[in-house]
Amino acid sequence: MEQTAKSYGPFWLAWLIWGFVAALYCIGYFQRMAPAVIADDLMRDFDLGGALLGNLSAMYFYSYAAMQIPTGLLVDQIGARKLASIACLTAAVGILIFSFGGSLWLAYIGRFLVGASVAVAWVTCMKLAGHWFPANRFATVTGVALLLGNFGGILAGVPLALGVELFGWRLAMGVSGFLTLALGVATWAVVRDDPADYGYKSYAHSVVQDNGSLPAGAALKTVLSQKDTWLLFFAGGLSTAPVLVFAGLWGVPYLTQIYDLETSQAALLTSTMLLSFAFSGPIVGMLSDRLGRRKLPYLILSIGTALFWAIFLFVPLPHIMLFPLLAAIGFTSGALIIGFAAAREVNHPGAAGLVGGVVNMSVLGVAAIMQPVLGKILDSHWQGTLVEGARVYNQAAYFSAFVWLLVSTALAVVMVFFTRETYCRIREIE
Repeated sequence: MEQTAKSYGPFWLAWLIWGFVAALYCIGYFQRMAPAVIADDLMRDFDLGGALLGNLSAMYFYSYAAMQIPTGLLVDQIGARKLASIACLTAAVGILIFSFGGSLWLAYIGRFLVGASVAVAWVTCMKLAGHWFPANRFATVTGVALLLGNFGGILAGVPLALGVELFGWRLAMGVSGFLTLALGVATWAVVRDDPADYGYKSYAHSVVQDNGSLPAGAALKTVLSQKDTWLLFFAGGLSTAPVLVFAGLWGVPYLTQIYDLETSQAALLTSTMLLSFAFSGPIVGMLSDRLGRRKLPYLILSIGTALFWAIFLFVPLPHIMLFPLLAAIGFTSGALIIGFAAAREVNHPGAAGLVGGVVNMSVLGVAAIMQPVLGKILDSHWQGTLVEGARVYNQAAYFSAFVWLLVSTALAVVMVFFTRETYCRIREIE
């Protein structure tokens, strides 16, 4: 009865609380995309070929993907504040090990720690959104998270390239470690799991308010038994991983080697893709919320993604025309946001954290597999050309690798087609 007398908290407070964890997601995205800009430096410093470079970059994705289900269970059990604070501190350690370690194995360890720790950010953002914002704004808020995250990806483009030119890649990357450490302290001081901790009424589902989150075993059983969970799991990974792989690793080498662009120019192109991907989040999320539909906009945008990748592969274009094309790919790929909202709505509200973790595991899991696989394909077509210690691949090699980006997005269309429409309503629980 006491809760009914309370009012909902002001939106500025909700955005502030949620924003601290969104900042960790921003840092995580920066770390995810940074190898694309420092790829040549990593090849030279550690004497790497394409496959090994892909594996080093993908260590982030391996640990990130592996942590998604544990993260979903942890955030439901111990809360967002504690989990996010610990993650910030662990991420800072990993970034500093990667930045200043003198061996390839230390670089592997650093990337692994970074991926495992920032893995909590996305799921924690969604968990907080379910408590601090109305249910019919969930896709919009999640879209804003994608926007902020991709801002980190944009910082890993031209700004990082300039920082590397001025200070070297190790110092440029190391600065982000100290910033992450400061964020961890601030998160512990400000963030709270629920508005009730600040004396306000919660937006959490009544089932969660009355009974709390589902126990771990029950949550796993109900989430994994839903057919739509699996369809949305594969749809998210297959549609989004191509953007992460291209913008996060192979895009800059491709553009510098095939189009003869400067690294900063190539980074600007991949940043255009990420910027469009970022802004599509809140736009697509708001559109879905306003329409009261999930499947229809997700399907239309997924078809668009596949078509744009086909144009990229089969239509020769001057590099200036790549700006609108990569922007279109980035924007349509932002339909991923709808998938997270739909997955939450078809599952038990007491397993909200776990649902987000399961779907997000595919996004990074597919990218983790795709990065080294594409690197291996490139190596198999390598003709022995080296420029300042870095391998150079020809157009045919890149085509053989990038055709899998199109295959991936085409499969995503099939997955979305077979999902059911939720009409933006959370599943009724007896």
